[in-house]
Amino acid sequence: MRRAGGERSAAAGAGSLCILVASVLWGTTGTAATFAPDVGPLAIGAAAMGVGGLLQALVAARRVSRQASALRARRGVVLLGALAVAVYPLAFYSSMRLAGVAAGTVVSIGSAPLASAVVERVVDGRRLTRRWTTGAALGLSGTALLCLAEAAGAHDGSGARPVGSTVLGVGLGLVAGVTYALYSWAAHRLISRGVGSGAAMGAVFGIGGLLLLPVLAFTGAPLVDSWSNAAVGVYMALVPMFLGYVLFGWGLAHVPASTATTLTLLEPAVAAVLAVLVVGERLPLLGWFGIALVLGCLAVLTAPSRAPAPSHPAPASEPEQVTTG
Repeated sequence: MRRAGGERSAAAGAGSLCILVASVLWGTTGTAATFAPDVGPLAIGAAAMGVGGLLQALVAARRVSRQASALRARRGVVLLGALAVAVYPLAFYSSMRLAGVAAGTVVSIGSAPLASAVVERVVDGRRLTRRWTTGAALGLSGTALLCLAEAAGAHDGSGARPVGSTVLGVGLGLVAGVTYALYSWAAHRLISRGVGSGAAMGAVFGIGGLLLLPVLAFTGAPLVDSWSNAAVGVYMALVPMFLGYVLFGWGLAHVPASTATTLTLLEPAVAAVLAVLVVGERLPLLGWFGIALVLGCLAVLTAPSRAPAPSHPAPASEPEQVTTG
């Protein structure tokens, strides 16, 4: 029994590591987008998530085919996840364009853990653990401080943005957070019901990618106007979206969606640091303190847990029962 508990803990640790690496990759998207300023947020989002999703479906085609019957039996969950995949990048990149890279990222990613927790509580009846509550409180406090730093205009020295633009950007960030939570929950739901992570992610993101193709067709012309724009589009599709979501799918096989989305609070911290190091933005002390709180959140959620010792050991004459399945 102890060995089984240790194996589960190790698997959860490996899953958490995959999600953290994915978060680092996602944290590069805002900085990468600054190298293609002439490309609109809809085109960036459709190219990144659309092409990346189709690549996931192509790589996982055999696994999707083998589990087609299981996916059809849960087509409602698949379609919900695919619709959320299609809406998320359009809302997310538009939020960053309107409210700023840091604020858009913070609102989008910061609201996702709460949305995931609500979905899991209402649909699955999952109770929130004290560890998740502590970690989420640290992470959300840290992301809020990052958001305040951006609102003060301290990141780029350009001053406050128009109120209407900021409000709309924050609203779209909340839409992005909810849709992010929904497709994370949908993928985890499929995986927990016996669908392999590759097949689940391939189906959800493949259909979501198809839904984004019309948006890309109408808005994507600037992506081929220059080599730099094309390079940004290729990078976004292959690295953060394709590779990042492959890692995210592996992670979802071992941790709940609410924990996964909370771990991705690392993304806005990475985005803020890259904005300082690469783009040349300025981050005040308040923002660095926010990053420290986010790192504290990650430390709480990824620290190995100790299985409690049994209060009444089983008598030696009774054989240990081993469950399978």
